[in-house]
Amino acid sequence: MAEESTKSWADTDSDSSSSSSSSSDSEQEEIHCLMANQTSDEEVFDFSNIEFTREDLVSALNDMVKEYRKLSHSFEEIKAENENLNKSSIESSTDTLEEIDSLKIELSKLMMENELLRNESSELKAEIEKSNLT
Repeated sequence: MAEESTKSWADTDSDSSSSSSSSSDSEQEEIHCLMANQTSDEEVFDFSNIEFTREDLVSALNDMVKEYRKLSHSFEEIKAENENLNKSSIESSTDTLEEIDSLKIELSKLMMENELLRNESSELKAEIEKSNLT
């Protein structure tokens, strides 16, 4: 009984599907092709190996979960950094717009003051001409 519990899933799968070996063979070929195309030096499971145990699969799943957590954490950090950059960009552009508005107001004041000074200068010129004529 203890031997049966350690029997790998591949063993039970091959026992129950011996009649449909042609589709199983093509699936095995597909798996081998996919695995042959991998360029990573990291160890990968050979799913055609009948020596797989439940512990192997649990270990592989745990490794995948750990890697997922690392990637997820990295993703969240990058996402937060991106949001901060967007916020600072918006704040920067808002500050720039406020500065532009302030400068426009200042320019408008200076233009009005310039017009008043021109009017005053024209009035003074007119007074000077009037006094020179008399």
